[in-house]
Amino acid sequence: MRGKPYNAAIITSPAHPDRDVSESDIYAAQGFGARIGPGRCWGLLLVDFTVGFRDPLLFGGGNIDAAIEHTCELLAFARRESLPVAHTRVVYADDGSDAGVFARRIPRSLLFTESSPISQIVAELAPVAGERVISKTEPSAFFGTSLAPWLFARGVDTLLIAGCTTSGCVRASVVDAISYNFRPIVVSDCVGDRALEPHHANLFDMRQKYADVMDCAQAIAAFHALRASRVQQ
Repeated sequence: MRGKPYNAAIITSPAHPDRDVSESDIYAAQGFGARIGPGRCWGLLLVDFTVGFRDPLLFGGGNIDAAIEHTCELLAFARRESLPVAHTRVVYADDGSDAGVFARRIPRSLLFTESSPISQIVAELAPVAGERVISKTEPSAFFGTSLAPWLFARGVDTLLIAGCTTSGCVRASVVDAISYNFRPIVVSDCVGDRALEPHHANLFDMRQKYADVMDCAQAIAAFHALRASRVQQ
């Protein structure tokens, strides 16, 4: 299911108590929300689209099913265009020996072991030959993994990001992506969360600070527009 778009609250300006301003106005006045714009070489990162993050009895719910459905189209596009594609999954040792503070905070995450059915990528988005599968124990797809070097080796400068959850591992991966100087594009209908309020709030915040945000159709159109502009040059 799709949630309603996030509506920034209307609040009173402390400088002008008689004037109402929106949260978007506050961010804009402070210089946030500028568009990054795409680079020349795109890649796709799919964050934690696994069985356990789809299942509402484990870590799923909300709009994650809808995000998976839309990501099928995004992944098909990436494969047609031969973009580098990376998938992530949470994987802990069977004995929990590689667990850190994050797993202590959410002990149930230790259920994600290498052979567990819940740690497998959902069938609709199953990796194919040539696509990278990254196992991780922390929220970010980059922390303690080989993802950044793998993308650098392929010349990627612009990273389409889909996955779940928007407020958790997607957001952490977006922050690290821009910290590595990738240009993140969060594909809004291809990310999902177990609850819709954090989903919308984090899309708003990432758009203001860390990433461009487009839906799947817009992202694909932007890619083709960029290609057409190169042909004309």
